[in-house]
Amino acid sequence: MPESVTSEPEACVSERGPVDVSQHDDRQLGVPAGTKRLPERLRAAGLHPRSEPRAAWLRLREAEGPRATMVDLYALVARPRDLEPYELSLEERMELWRWAAPVIWPGFEVTEGTVRWGDSLAVHDYAPAWPGMYESWRARIASVLGETARRIEHVGSTSVPDLAAKPRIDIQVSVEDLEAEETYVAQLESLRLQLRSRDQLHRYFRPEPSLPRLTHVHVCSLGSEWEADHLLFRDYLRSHPEARDTYAAWKRAVSRTWHDDGIGYTDAKSEVILDIMESARRAATGQMH
Repeated sequence: MPESVTSEPEACVSERGPVDVSQHDDRQLGVPAGTKRLPERLRAAGLHPRSEPRAAWLRLREAEGPRATMVDLYALVARPRDLEPYELSLEERMELWRWAAPVIWPGFEVTEGTVRWGDSLAVHDYAPAWPGMYESWRARIASVLGETARRIEHVGSTSVPDLAAKPRIDIQVSVEDLEAEETYVAQLESLRLQLRSRDQLHRYFRPEPSLPRLTHVHVCSLGSEWEADHLLFRDYLRSHPEARDTYAAWKRAVSRTWHDDGIGYTDAKSEVILDIMESARRAATGQMH
C-alpha cells in the first residue's frame, strides 16, 4: 500500500493549525470511520465485540486484509478502558506496533541504533522546491548505485503538485534483486542514509539520527506490486485534483490527532488511501464506478 512506513512510533511534534474536513464529519478527530464501526466489523468477522483485542485484530486482518489497521488495534485495546485509540500511552502504542509489524509486513525487522526522536509531523503546504530536492537526491543516489538502480522515482506526497505534505522527499529505487543487499546498502549508507528496516517487500532508509529528516529511500524489486502501487497512487493524485484535495484534508486532520505517533499518523490515512487506490485501479483498467 502506498506510503507504508516501516518504523516504530516515535515522539514527534506537529503544527496544529485550522483544518477543514467538513466532508468527513465522522473523522474530525483523526479516527477513521472504519475504526468507529469496529463492533459491526467484528460481528461480520464472527467475533464478539468484547473479544480479546490481539486475537480479534488478527481475525480482522484475515477477514479484511490491510483495512484492519494499527488504529483498529489501538481501539480494540483502548475501548474496554473507555479510552479513544489516541489516548493510549505512546509506550503502549509502541509495544503494540512491535507486536503487529511482522503481521503487517512479513519478515519485518528494524536495524539497531536507528531510532529517531523529536521529528516533526507537521503537514505543510506544497513547496515548489520539492521537485528540485528530489532531483538533487536522485543524482546522488544514481552516482553511488550505478546500474543497480534500474529505476529511480519521486513518490509520496511531495511528488504531487499542490498536495500538502510533510517536507520529506520519498524516493523509490527499483532493483533486480532485493535480497542482494551488498549491491546497495553500503552504497546508500555512504550518503549517510541508514537502513532502518527490511521486510519481504522492500528496504527502508532514512538519514542518520544526527541529520535532518529530509528524505526517505524505499528500495523495492523491479516490476513488483510495491513498485507499481506507489506509482499508480502518485499518478492518480497528479491527475485527479478532487482526490488530491480529499487526501490533503485528511492528512491535516490526522496530523492533529496523531501528533506524537508516526505510525498512528500513517495508519490513520489507510482508509482514505485504500479508497483512492480502488478508484485508481478502476481508472487504470477503464472501469466505471
